[in-house]
Amino acid sequence: MATSRKQPKLAPDAPLVRAKARYVRVAPRKARLVADQVRGLHVTEARNLLSFHARDASRDVQKLIESAMANAEANHELIGDEMRIHEIRVDEGPTLRRWRPRARGRATRIDKKTCHMSVALTPTDE
Repeated sequence: MATSRKQPKLAPDAPLVRAKARYVRVAPRKARLVADQVRGLHVTEARNLLSFHARDASRDVQKLIESAMANAEANHELIGDEMRIHEIRVDEGPTLRRWRPRARGRATRIDKKTCHMSVALTPTDE
């Protein structure tokens, strides 16, 4: 398993702002490749990296981070641009099973995977 950046210690009074995206139609393995690159970054750095990222899952991760920033501003009276990604997680969702007709009356199964993504932001120390 690949090693990822260690999460810095959280101050005891620092709020955690969370956001979830469930049943996202992208394979969890592909979304984890994107999530691993932004873990621990400042949100402005993460948004810049994701806006030029080649993978399609980067749009879903970017929307999730922007949703968490909006939650910070609306619910916790924090400034969204002064946050850091404390935790980002991609879990497996249900698999949609479809069938494709093949030669000689046979069929093969096509698995369309989904994932559940969650992110937690915390204010920066500065």
